Parts: sequence; C-alpha cells; structure tokens
Amino acid sequence: MSSARWIARPLTLAALLLCVAVPPAARASNFDEVVLDDATLTQLETRAQTAQPREQCFLYAELVHNLTERAGSQLSKGETAEASATLRRIDSLAQKIHMSLARDTRRLKNAELLMEHTTRRLGDMLHVSSGDDRATLQSTLKQLDSVQNELLAQVFVH
Repeated sequence: MSSARWIARPLTLAALLLCVAVPPAARASNFDEVVLDDATLTQLETRAQTAQPREQCFLYAELVHNLTERAGSQLSKGETAEASATLRRIDSLAQKIHMSLARDTRRLKNAELLMEHTTRRLGDMLHVSSGDDRATLQSTLKQLDSVQNELLAQVFVH
C-alpha cells in the first residue's frame, strides 16, 4: 500500500490512541485473528494448487491472508527469521494470485475484500515493526498492494 493511500484512509481517534498508548506486543494481539497451524496451511495451499483455475484466485488470497496473520503473530513474538520466511512465502503466493487473474475467476469480489484486509493488516504490522523487519514488510506490502489493485480493477471489469 502506498503511503499516500495509507494517509488517505481516515483513522478514528480510538485507533490513533490505540497506536500511541498500547505497547507493540499488546497492540498486535488486539488485532490478531486465529493463526492456522502448519497442517491446515499446507492443506489450504494444496487445495489452492489443485483447485479449478477459476477458484484459485480466491483460495490463494485466503492463504495469503492466513499467512499474514501468522507473520503478525511471529513478529509480535520476536520471531523475526520465521516472519521473514513467511513474508517471502506471501510474496511468491502473491505472484500466483496475479497469474490466476487471467483465468475465469469466481468470488473475485471476496478475494479483493480479503486482500484489502490483508494489506491493511500488513500496514498495521509495518507501523509497529522494528527496523530489521521493515524492508521485508514494505516489499511484501508493495507486492500485495499491487495484487489488490489488480483484483479491484478486475472486479469492475466483471
């Protein structure tokens, strides 16, 4: 997500106060969703790989969303090497989303909404991350923002 788009999104006073008043570890846990285990993530990835081409876009978006939650959990626990590996995995899956957009896709709007939430979560993580994690997060966020923009464009075409 570009910084201009981030600034353009309105922040409520409560969210702003939360960002300032709550320590990063506690703040990350307030926004966390359920983090899937390795076996469930592997099943979801296998399902996405073997799905009909028109289903793959949404399934990969769902996988990226869940991996983003995992990366957030890893960052909040100080597991920077693991978070970095998860973010690299997200980058490669974002490419698969991009490739699947050329096919006849179902649930395109759902995939776009999921990617919007995912990019917002990565933006939140970027604001609380340490300097070491920032470059990887920024790169992943840029990649996912591009994918989300492509999804949004496809939603309006279909």
